Amino acid sequence: MAPPSRRQEALDYHSQGRPGKIQVTPTKPFKDQRDLSLAYTPGVAEPCLEIAKHPEDAYAYTARGNLVAVVSNGTAVLGLGNIGALAGKPVMEGKGILFKAFADIDVFDLEVGSENPEDVIRFCQLLEPTVGGINLEDIRSPDCFYIERRLRETLSIPVFHDDQHGTAIISGAALLNALLLVKKDIGAIKIVFAGAGAAAIATAEHYLRLGVHRENIVMCDHKGVIFPGRTDLDEFKQRFAVETKARTLAEALQGADVFVGLSVGGIVKGEMLQAMAKKPIIFALANPTPEIMPDEAKKARPDAIVATGRSDFPNQVNNVLGFPFIFRGALDVRAKKINEDMEMAATRALAELAKEEVPESVTRAYGGDQLKFGPDYLIPKPFDPRVLLWVAPAVAWAAVASGIAGRIIDVEEYRAELEARLGPERQVMRGLITRAQQDPPSIVFPEGDDPRIVRAARIVADEGIARPILLGDLDAIRHQADDASLTLEDIELLDPHTAADRDQFAQELFQRRRRRGMTLREARARVLDPIYYGLLMLRAGRADALVAGEEVDYPDSIRPALEVIGVEPGRKHVSGIYMMIFRQQTFFFADATVNIEPDAETLAEIATATANFVERLGIEPRVAMLSFSNFGSVKHPLARKVQQAVALLHERAPALQRGGFGAAAGRRCGDLRSAPRSSRRAAGSAGRGACARRSGSGSSLVRGPLRSPTSEPRSPPGVAALQRAGCGRRRFS
Repeated sequence: MAPPSRRQEALDYHSQGRPGKIQVTPTKPFKDQRDLSLAYTPGVAEPCLEIAKHPEDAYAYTARGNLVAVVSNGTAVLGLGNIGALAGKPVMEGKGILFKAFADIDVFDLEVGSENPEDVIRFCQLLEPTVGGINLEDIRSPDCFYIERRLRETLSIPVFHDDQHGTAIISGAALLNALLLVKKDIGAIKIVFAGAGAAAIATAEHYLRLGVHRENIVMCDHKGVIFPGRTDLDEFKQRFAVETKARTLAEALQGADVFVGLSVGGIVKGEMLQAMAKKPIIFALANPTPEIMPDEAKKARPDAIVATGRSDFPNQVNNVLGFPFIFRGALDVRAKKINEDMEMAATRALAELAKEEVPESVTRAYGGDQLKFGPDYLIPKPFDPRVLLWVAPAVAWAAVASGIAGRIIDVEEYRAELEARLGPERQVMRGLITRAQQDPPSIVFPEGDDPRIVRAARIVADEGIARPILLGDLDAIRHQADDASLTLEDIELLDPHTAADRDQFAQELFQRRRRRGMTLREARARVLDPIYYGLLMLRAGRADALVAGEEVDYPDSIRPALEVIGVEPGRKHVSGIYMMIFRQQTFFFADATVNIEPDAETLAEIATATANFVERLGIEPRVAMLSFSNFGSVKHPLARKVQQAVALLHERAPALQRGGFGAAAGRRCGDLRSAPRSSRRAAGSAGRGACARRSGSGSSLVRGPLRSPTSEPRSPPGVAALQRAGCGRRRFS
């Protein structure tokens, strides 16, 4: 039972506002009579007739392909036991949230009011036309084995009992990586299980497929060791009855390499671990209290690797790393079942992902602690968005390879689809990344000894996005890489203090800035600054872009660029751009960084420069000029300035799509969806929302349709440089 304060917090969470945790949301417009006639009668008859002729068309015309039924009869709910179907409903709703949040899968939670396995089986069989898959949940053992087996035999959609297979798949990945660290052969290890329920038996079966030998598994239930002489064993426990002299858990642990706890808290004491083999692996997975707490286990066996089911300790074996992504892959290839090959693919994908470098976004989500493969990081974290991109494709391809898929996928295209599910920003960035990979630009990182920059360089090199160049003290850079367990392969390192061309660069800087008062001595000193040196590399054509500003202020990043690179030929002003990605639209705001009080000429130049940049990204630009006045409704010099800028755009860029000018000051981005009609009309073809930097000064908004860029770039993208320092390809715009 939770503490009183937490108990009330949980009750309030579920009851306040709209009761419960899930709802059904329409995915098509439903605003008027026309929409009604399409969504329901008479229009709905057309897809019905098509599906009647071609049942596979249900995936095209209905939500079936993205819909999973979470089915339970409430006979084994979490650690609460047999509390009944209705009392288990909050858990099933919670499962629906996890499916949606982690894999964008819709869920109907369905609680069956019967403890008879035949009733549950028949209920699920009747659901087949409705859903694309069935997740069985919180059904007691051994009923769960029988129910799942019958459904897998009789249905042509995926059926998965997460309580069985989820723990098996996730802990299997942890086991593979733990054995790699302790350098033990999976075929020679001895494993002891505490618990013989659905999760324990399914996990043991999964470990057998990974390479563990059956005679090396000892399983204990609440009566002790399972051995052939016992007469109280069901058919599932009998599979793990092995000849042994051990009769208690403590005796079974003697000489064991691995302990897997799937029972109840507190049943293992530190002294019981003393008899285990060297470098033991301890998976104490009972929740909320493990069989032994990690600190007690480590005190008894400092050489142990420990995992639990809790989020407040390292190596959390959490089923959410499995079921959302397994169903995602299965649904997307219209698999007829979830088989052992697919489960194995999920395990191996998780194990491999844990060895990859961890993005800083994931590190920040978990308090900033460094995450790298090792005894305290065996498997990925649940909120690592890469899990979707690794597990779902592995599962989908395993389904295709084993011949149970209803459709074939292109792995790269499928990965792009999955990234789009993570959010529109991932979809847009995937398009940019794909283009960059076709001709990777050289990118200079002046703050090369910053650990975040070192990690970023490793990622862009590994993904083939760019050829990174790190500037700074070489020993410091190598030290940061060693601390993060990163290789510097394919990453160029340069120290401006020892670079052979530093005198040449100093002369060039002196010639460029001598009329602005810079001496040769000062130029030589500035060239030693990595930012100046990196910009001179751009000017000399030795690099395509520069990323700076991680540790310095924006003015200190852009000022050297203005001195070294200058303004793009044909332009008079430098401007900055903010890119904001919403679910249906992408906006580019300019200028919000450099020009404080732009005149009409400057505003027009900013708009055309921004539009040109957006077009280079493969996005069709549409421009709106923003002021506090709607089409001249307020006679004010600042409003007239924006009118003049619009007129200049008509004159100088007649092909550019424009929406006139209108008011946006004082509103948050996106709020113009509910603004007065005049404000919405003012934005014209530029869409419904905009933000001005400050009232009256005038700003330009460029909007592009949300889609992955497909057109060929006119030059390698310098998006990263724009985000940090305003640098494009050796020029500013």
